[in-house]
Amino acid sequence: MDLLELWAIFGPGVAGAVFGAGWWIWLDAVVCSTVTVPFLHYLPGIFASLAALMFNCVRKEDIDYSPYDEGEWRLKLWLFIAYVVSFVSLAGSAGLLIQDSLDKSAPSVWTGVAGVLQCVFVLICGLVYWTSHPE
Repeated sequence: MDLLELWAIFGPGVAGAVFGAGWWIWLDAVVCSTVTVPFLHYLPGIFASLAALMFNCVRKEDIDYSPYDEGEWRLKLWLFIAYVVSFVSLAGSAGLLIQDSLDKSAPSVWTGVAGVLQCVFVLICGLVYWTSHPE
């Protein structure tokens, strides 16, 4: 077996483990928080998960990389929206981390760090799955 075949076999499992680790870190921060975590802090992870799902709805062979052909513009628009959602979720989690570190009545800084880690892990999960998926 070559490396690509092994990656196609074990890649989705690695992606699932990374996704689970991201959500596990977030749930650990919520459970260990001394104050109630508002729903606003949950949104970046939810949108990062949505962006990972949006990435994985696209098959690799449907993407036209030719710079001269118009290609499927809906597919390119879908991927652009997925990128925007992913980066906005990452920026939102970073903003909540800064807010948590400056406000004493907010949840702990660990909640903000866990939110950033959750978004990073979920987006890495989407990338790992998309690169390992054979189709």
